[in-house]
Amino acid sequence: MQYLELSENYFSAVVALANSIHGDNYLSLAQLQLMQLQGVKQGINASFIAVDRRQVVGYRLSFAPEQWQIDQWCSDDSWPVAVKQMAYFKSVGVLASYRGKGVAKNLLRLSIQALQQQGATAGLAHIWRESPGNTAQLYFTKAGAKLINIHPERWRHLSETLGYNCPRCGQTCLCSAAEMALLFAEL
Repeated sequence: MQYLELSENYFSAVVALANSIHGDNYLSLAQLQLMQLQGVKQGINASFIAVDRRQVVGYRLSFAPEQWQIDQWCSDDSWPVAVKQMAYFKSVGVLASYRGKGVAKNLLRLSIQALQQQGATAGLAHIWRESPGNTAQLYFTKAGAKLINIHPERWRHLSETLGYNCPRCGQTCLCSAAEMALLFAEL
């Protein structure tokens, strides 16, 4: 297994993997191109992939501090660090046959190291609470993240504006997000 910085050579494979895990129209090539740029600061890339036998089996998209948009699903007044020190964990996905083998954990570790070099002291994520068995929230909690807020129907707007098809809800996503922060100093 190799862990590599996300580069354009792997964009198509990451889009295909993300959509197979998170649902049709979750991610497009154009969106990924912009997201990858949000993860690069001071020449340091905070987004990574896991490759096994030339196949992308996992990815983590992370945004550098001050290079992502705070929106209505952000409770920045409750964050444990200043806005300018908060990175964002946008998305993670691991091929089903590779889950439970430390792939997501290793991708997170690599992203944290890069984000710290960029000046981040914490990372925020909106975790899919309705993932099967709520494994997404359990994984992030186990990593040390703390719950900040719950946001009902967090991804509904993506269904209504971009045609996102949630693997749980279908054409209109009603899933909620757990807004969680991970303090890097506590790791």
